[in-house]
Amino acid sequence: MKKAFPVLILAFYLSCGTFAANPPQRIISLGPSITEQIYLLGAENKLIANTIYCKKPPQAKEKEKIGTVVEVNLEKIVGLKPDLVLATSLTNRKAKEKLKNLGIEVAVFPEPETFTQICSQFLELGRLTGKEKKAEEIVKSVKSKVASIKNEVENLQKSKVFIQLGARPLFAATGASFVNDFIEFAGGINIAKEARTGIYSREQVLKKNPDVIIIATMGIAGEKEKGAWERYKSLKAVGKNRIYIIDSYKLCSPTPISFVETLEELVKILHPEGR
Repeated sequence: MKKAFPVLILAFYLSCGTFAANPPQRIISLGPSITEQIYLLGAENKLIANTIYCKKPPQAKEKEKIGTVVEVNLEKIVGLKPDLVLATSLTNRKAKEKLKNLGIEVAVFPEPETFTQICSQFLELGRLTGKEKKAEEIVKSVKSKVASIKNEVENLQKSKVFIQLGARPLFAATGASFVNDFIEFAGGINIAKEARTGIYSREQVLKKNPDVIIIATMGIAGEKEKGAWERYKSLKAVGKNRIYIIDSYKLCSPTPISFVETLEELVKILHPEGR
């Protein structure tokens, strides 16, 4: 029995793909961030299809399209004969179940809540695509850069920040989102950190009176929203002319590498005097 136990353990890991000798060769991505990370890993030759929203890098636009982030064309996916489908928490639940029932391997990557989870998911993606070493190298590099940035801003004055992710209803970045890490790593204070949900009100923003307001462009007319805030003359962010518009892709769909790039941008916003 003692000899049989290690054999059973090995069989278990093999069934989970941990020691899989042959990583998937036909991969379909159902998330823009996943697609971009596949290219970062250098595994794009295995990517046979993605969604209509997968536009980064530009080469991703040329891949076969199987639907949106939420709704996918099951018949088309099955016809492409993938050996791995990479889904997100937004992917239609019934579609994921049907694919699994058809014997297609589906790996689900939920929305990460922290920078650490972004890195962990990237490492998992590296393992699944046979690019584990490359993933480890990238994560080691970005973690070092993030640690350096945090150290540089540690003793600088902290600004109160409100990041707006949606307009109707007004939606804020809370402490349960990796966007909160952007704020805190850049040396800021998230006024919505303790909010139970992302749904926020302008009255709450006025009460907290942030020094900086950052508007993500996802589904929002940035300049229009900026104009809406500028009507509130009592806001510090208005008085100091510190309302900024940032591409939602940078804030809401980061890869480990783009996380650092966006963090650098936020540091410049929160500390215009330099560091």
